[in-house]
Amino acid sequence: MKDLIRDLSKDKRGFSVLGFVWFFVLLILIGNVFFSDGSLFYVGSNTVTLFGKYLCYALLAVSLDLIWGYLGILSLGHAAFFALGGYVMGMYLMRQIGTRGVYGNAELPDFMVFLNWHELPWYWYGVGHFPVALILIMLVPAVLAFIFGFLAFKSRVGGVYLSIITQSLTFALALAFYRNETGFGGNNGLTDFKDILGFSITSDATRDVLLFTTAVALTLGYILCRVIVNSRLGRVVVAIRDAEMRTRFIGYHVEYFKLFIFVFGAVLAGIAGALYVPQVGIINPGEFNPINSIELVIWVAVGGRASLYGAVIGAILVNYAKTVFTGVFPDEWLYALGLLFVLVTIFLPRGVIGLAEVVKSKKALAGTKDSEEKKVEA
Repeated sequence: MKDLIRDLSKDKRGFSVLGFVWFFVLLILIGNVFFSDGSLFYVGSNTVTLFGKYLCYALLAVSLDLIWGYLGILSLGHAAFFALGGYVMGMYLMRQIGTRGVYGNAELPDFMVFLNWHELPWYWYGVGHFPVALILIMLVPAVLAFIFGFLAFKSRVGGVYLSIITQSLTFALALAFYRNETGFGGNNGLTDFKDILGFSITSDATRDVLLFTTAVALTLGYILCRVIVNSRLGRVVVAIRDAEMRTRFIGYHVEYFKLFIFVFGAVLAGIAGALYVPQVGIINPGEFNPINSIELVIWVAVGGRASLYGAVIGAILVNYAKTVFTGVFPDEWLYALGLLFVLVTIFLPRGVIGLAEVVKSKKALAGTKDSEEKKVEA
């Protein structure tokens, strides 16, 4: 335990980033809870929801950074695990509606009644109970990641081929979830949620709790990833990234290490998706869109991969920019995002945190030169 605390204490930059996140979380919560509309310090519910969404994206980005930054696997389908966790939460929330739906059916969600379904599909059983839903939020992405990863890693598929396959996976899931026959709401997805754990999902208090819970999940997820990276397991994972064949020849079962990190990252992504849904109020097959996974890669690249805290910075910065600029230049945003990725890849291979390190080193070098010049003059 002492070694663990000592290792975590060395991550000053990471915990500084988390400290800034918590500062804004508490600032937003204080503004929403203790001040009323019309006050200079009042923070509206939309801002609470928006920042909560940013933090969900930050947790998702951390999970990808663990896989891409430290393991070296560029997953272009990581948003699929996010969407699966979101759908499980959406199913739980739909089961809480009961007779308050449009058709007043206590057993079937409105879209099933509309499509003339007569009974609940077997995979919906039990999801109306929060403990079961909580388990499935982690289990469903984990099972998919395990099956996919086992087949891919055992076959020694890697590089760009693995990236293409992961993108194909999320595209296939999107096509499946768009169909009404699968029982997930088709094109419209799951929406019109009423409450969570008995509390109104639209109330300010619930939104505040969801924001706080998301911040806690991000903090715990970051710490778990940092523990993994600092451990012997993490050192082996980095060795696999840098020299997979050499690591294999030493005697390590590379596939098992890859599989563990891949599954763990999928679980974190599923949790992020589950926290995302009650805050935005909807989940639909658009979340499986491959472009979402590509945007996720851009967040990590902009922040700086193989750092974890860079993923947090990148996710928040890019999504804040998206919120601002899509309102001003809605049609040009995607082009700007693509250009940003190209420029970062060429000029800032270590992202924003790499730029900060360069500036800091130049200042330190300039300070050293000044001190030497003063000594010569003296």
